[in-house]
Amino acid sequence: MTSVRRFSLVTDVDHALMPERQAGALRVAIATQDIKGCNAHFGSAKRFAVYDVTPDAWNFVEAVAFDDVSDESGKHRTEGDDRITPKVEALRGCHLLFCLAIGGPSAAKLVSAKIQPVKVPQPHSIEEVLSRTQTMLRTAPPPWLRKVLAEAGVSDKKPSFED
Repeated sequence: MTSVRRFSLVTDVDHALMPERQAGALRVAIATQDIKGCNAHFGSAKRFAVYDVTPDAWNFVEAVAFDDVSDESGKHRTEGDDRITPKVEALRGCHLLFCLAIGGPSAAKLVSAKIQPVKVPQPHSIEEVLSRTQTMLRTAPPPWLRKVLAEAGVSDKKPSFED
């Protein structure tokens, strides 16, 4: 059994699940080992920092921590303990997940949960990832991001052939 811990800013409302998304925001999760940077593979990430991102601002939502993570050996467990499904379930409600690497089966589980995985080629600070996301939102988002925005109800502008 995988234990999941959620850390969020203290409010006057007690919540066990992920807080409501800010209107018009894209919910972004970042795979991290230290809550400072996008510096982890999906399977070995000890934490995920979750933010609501708009073209003008980002707000910390919560950090989700896991005790049981992959050792990146490339070997599957024989006892059948699934470490991926609890992570996907904990990230439900997110639209994007930034990580250094992700395996095919994990990516498929995320996509089926309507979470778009995005691999970054090297570690970046969380601020850099959020800033680049904002730049994509402000300028012409790539087709895959326009699809995510439409499914999330964030963008009311329909993509045109002139984009």
